Amino acid sequence: MERLMGVIHLDSEQNLLKELTYFRCGAAVPFAGRYRLIDFALSNMVNSQIRDIAVFTREKYRSLMDHLGNGKAWDLDRKRGGLFILPPDWNDPTDLSRGELQHFHNNRDFFDRGIADYVLITGTHHICNINYEKVFQEHLRSGADVTAIYQPINTLETEHALEKKLEINTKGEVTNLTTDVNNPNLFMDMYIIKKSLLLELVDYCIARQKENLLIDGIIANLNTLSVKTYEYKGYLAVINSIESYYKHSISLLDIDVYTQLFLNRKPIYTKPKDEPPTKYMKTAQTSNSLLANGCVIEGTVENSILFRGVHVHKNAVVRNSIIMQRCEIQEGTILENVILDKDIVISPKRTFIGAPENPYVFAKRKVM
Repeated sequence: MERLMGVIHLDSEQNLLKELTYFRCGAAVPFAGRYRLIDFALSNMVNSQIRDIAVFTREKYRSLMDHLGNGKAWDLDRKRGGLFILPPDWNDPTDLSRGELQHFHNNRDFFDRGIADYVLITGTHHICNINYEKVFQEHLRSGADVTAIYQPINTLETEHALEKKLEINTKGEVTNLTTDVNNPNLFMDMYIIKKSLLLELVDYCIARQKENLLIDGIIANLNTLSVKTYEYKGYLAVINSIESYYKHSISLLDIDVYTQLFLNRKPIYTKPKDEPPTKYMKTAQTSNSLLANGCVIEGTVENSILFRGVHVHKNAVVRNSIIMQRCEIQEGTILENVILDKDIVISPKRTFIGAPENPYVFAKRKVM
């Protein structure tokens, strides 16, 4: 889809995942046994034939850059176009831009050199498997200046409370953007806009010392812009807290939920790692769990998600927990409602028990 280029904008995504974002940005947080949160946004774009994609980063992006590399895992290692990781290395003394507008202003070359004439802008904390080609066709058909993607939520949960919501009239046009806790129209931080209009709004906002393209450029000009909506009806998980991360991770152990995200549409891609299959020893007992390759299981694993290279020793019990890469659970240890970040060693005969609504979380590279 040469007419559409992509921007994954991380500037507005706060570090709400506590220990999991101590050493990485939210987009690089591991999810579902082998993925990172950014994999879903990238894969959705690639599956929709978008081949020019920029990632706007500001802080703690070393882990993200290591994961993305040159974009080969997403078929974005190209001579023309492909993946552009654009950290804030700006040295223009005349630059007057502020806030997130700095990314658009200082990376203007990305837009000028791209052959596409429309831009899709998205974040990474709304996890879904969406077909952007359908959204783009609807955008062209409607003649809108901007098309915002949203999903009506039947039951508003805690993670929806502070998310942005769209107020929509009977014509399907956006009339306001709010955080009204009673508004079910959840804005998914995704919208399509014509490239020339995008750059025009960036210049407009900078000239008025504004900081936010969506709020100050689009929503503030609803009287002159045609901002329409596209209703997304598929699986959606909002990851904006430890509680929501844990809830939506564990929910993937339900085959119906897993199917909605991974098996109903095109695949989600991630950085490959060549490791052997999980090894189950004679003493291993596992049930209703998602285990990545490279694990060694000697103990008991129930209702849990284990990432690559986890070792659960004999007589250890892992229950209702999320264990990330290369963790070692030594003999006799009991873990329940726990999230372990990467490279953690739990010493023998330790017991850590959290609650489903408040899981026990360990930052990476600790010995407990």
